Amino acid sequence: MTIRVLLADDQALLRGTFRLLIDAQPDMEVVAEASNGREAVELARSEQAEVVLMDIRMPEVDGLEATRLIGQDEDLAGVKVLVLTTFEVDEFVAEALRAGASGFLGKGVEPAQLLDAVRLVAKGEALLSPAATRSLISRFLAQPAPHGPTDPDRLATLTPREREVMTLVATGLSNQDIAERLFVTPVTVKTHLNRAMAKLGARDRAQLVVIAYETGMVRPGSTQQTGEPRVRRTD
Repeated sequence: MTIRVLLADDQALLRGTFRLLIDAQPDMEVVAEASNGREAVELARSEQAEVVLMDIRMPEVDGLEATRLIGQDEDLAGVKVLVLTTFEVDEFVAEALRAGASGFLGKGVEPAQLLDAVRLVAKGEALLSPAATRSLISRFLAQPAPHGPTDPDRLATLTPREREVMTLVATGLSNQDIAERLFVTPVTVKTHLNRAMAKLGARDRAQLVVIAYETGMVRPGSTQQTGEPRVRRTD
């Protein structure tokens, strides 16, 4: 099955580079290019894109607003957004995740990593596993959301196991890592995650991470010896 990719970036040269890379893969193709966020939303709909590689800084409508518009559109519920950013200077990571992005990458990423990220996001996973990404999530999600913290009572619908799996996801662990830690299968982990997402209205595991931080299930800042954010159990 071919993954339909939309490129959204105001730099034509960068879009051309990504197109050459993606179109050379047997399992994915670029279906359209957008130079601003408004075009990205329109093309995501008209071209039935599955994954949008979204730059943040674009004219007219920026990538954050475009991501938000895609996330709010029921007709685009299956579209995944992978934000392209610069780790060292970009302070919009948390907002991108809150807006509905499934993950983010630095523009200096290796080609193989970019392709793997597209495949991962297309499957409904989120690009939140590397240690550097965990650190960024902790740092940026520690900032209060503009609308205030999320009501922790919404977690009451989760089972103890679903909460446990959700806290581990928020530390950046993969399904395989969680399965090994809990002595269950990766399929079982995915089942718990899917149920948690359904109960909390989360589009994907990236949104679960946002909810985990905003409800206080996971506390950013202090770390354990493993380098993971310290988890506060709520059950």
